[in-house]
Amino acid sequence: MDVLIVDDEPTNLELFSHMLATTVGATPRLASDPVAALDWCATNEPDLVLLDYMMPTMDGLEFLRRFRALPGKAMTPVVMVTADTESAVRHQALQLSANDFLTKPVNTAELRARVGNLLTLRKAQRELANRATWLADEVRKATAAIAERDREIILRLSRAAEYRDPETGDHLLRMAAYAALTARNLGMDPDQCTLVRDAAPMHDIGKVGIADSILLKRGRLTSEEVTVMRGHARIGADILEGSSSPLLQVAAQIALSHHEKFDGSGYPQGLIGTAIPIYGRITAVADVFDALTSERPYKKAWTLEAAAEHLRAGAGAHFDPDCVRALLADWPAVCAIHQQHNTTPSQPERKAA
Repeated sequence: MDVLIVDDEPTNLELFSHMLATTVGATPRLASDPVAALDWCATNEPDLVLLDYMMPTMDGLEFLRRFRALPGKAMTPVVMVTADTESAVRHQALQLSANDFLTKPVNTAELRARVGNLLTLRKAQRELANRATWLADEVRKATAAIAERDREIILRLSRAAEYRDPETGDHLLRMAAYAALTARNLGMDPDQCTLVRDAAPMHDIGKVGIADSILLKRGRLTSEEVTVMRGHARIGADILEGSSSPLLQVAAQIALSHHEKFDGSGYPQGLIGTAIPIYGRITAVADVFDALTSERPYKKAWTLEAAAEHLRAGAGAHFDPDCVRALLADWPAVCAIHQQHNTTPSQPERKAA
């Protein structure tokens, strides 16, 4: 362990170095210039500093003040070497968080004992810090594993919904990417962008609770059927809510609120403006944009430009204007997402009854 000895007298440096020669684990680092010693400490980690008070260019108190201001040096043990009559200096040194003192003339046995004890504490301190770092790393790994598990749950539930709904997996990938792009352009932090990307594919999970006679009906729905169909938002929220997972919590918000409209004419709650959760407002824009630009058995795909104009026209009524602007702010990214996940629509294979 490195013991930095700071003293302007070369004789004292050699003396202290000799005294520490038999101290187990101590490697002396000698510095006759306190300014140069501070520069060394800025990029190195001494385990203990043995510091003389009386130095001409910078006394020990000033060195200690500057040393404690360096990053990571608040807990490094410092032993101040003073004369027996300098009690006022000791008081100031204590205020600057000196850890121990040695009185001139320094006794070899006392120096070895004090330095040895402080190095033992320093070793325990470093081991504790390493343990804390290891634990933090393990927590990060566990958190990542939980997040990956949650993403897998989302993916599998989304696949289950696909078997009930004629939308393709490409639609889920595209609208999730559009949602993440919108969140990023709104200035949301990376974690929030990831949440909305991973949760958005669950927006229509509630359709698993809608009868095929309504969900797959080719013609126009009756008013009663429309009411039943709109129930998928509440069903989706019921499936997802109550989880301790942040991802599933966001997915529940999206499932419930992605059919709300900015002017309050949406469903199921008729929320207005920013009363609609931001994740729901983002998903509404991403979902409609991709639905318009996707080919379906019952319609041709709109051009990206036409769909963008539709969003602009609906801003403030159907859509949150900020979300519309955020999605369309990076047009090259929008085009790239559309091209990246644009394969021929396919239907999940249905087994015979």
